Amino acid sequence: MRRPSEQRGFTLIELMVVITILAILATLGIPSLMEMLQNTQVRTAAESILDGLQVARSEAVRRNAHTQFVLGPGTGWTVSEINPPTSGVACGIIATIQTRSGSEGSEKATVAVTGTAGAGATSVTFTPTGWTTGSCSANPIAQINVGSIVLDSTQERPMEIRVTASGGMRMCAPWTGDATDLNPPASAANWRLPAGDPRRC
Repeated sequence: MRRPSEQRGFTLIELMVVITILAILATLGIPSLMEMLQNTQVRTAAESILDGLQVARSEAVRRNAHTQFVLGPGTGWTVSEINPPTSGVACGIIATIQTRSGSEGSEKATVAVTGTAGAGATSVTFTPTGWTTGSCSANPIAQINVGSIVLDSTQERPMEIRVTASGGMRMCAPWTGDATDLNPPASAANWRLPAGDPRRC
């Protein structure tokens, strides 16, 4: 007659070894996970701002009207239909089309904006043809840099959004990782993008 095989469980020592190994792996992985989450917030903020700009431009064309994209506070934005610059109530808001709060998934992201006349830009106006105009925005947004308030330059992967006079917009990486880059982050060599890569600015 055969005896049933004995069932064995984990011993206390085996269980402690497994818990110790898991604790070591978690300790090693948490900084990388936090870095990844912060960079995800940067990308989320940049994509949201780009979406807002695209909404403003497409609504200007769709409504055959002037629209304005206003950035802030933080990474939040508002898109509104406005009176034409030539009307009696030039640039007054007719209706708010869409808004986004800066706390929606990107509260640790930071924004630096450059306009066609230098720093301090907060808005850009689109005409019914989809082009930008300086009529209702004295210093229209030309470039938006999105970074992290938590990560240092060796860890963050900043994003840049560029807006052209013709209404074109593009999100890209603001460093090239090569010797011609005037201000590469310390990690540029780790994130080298080859010439011709569409992600490069």
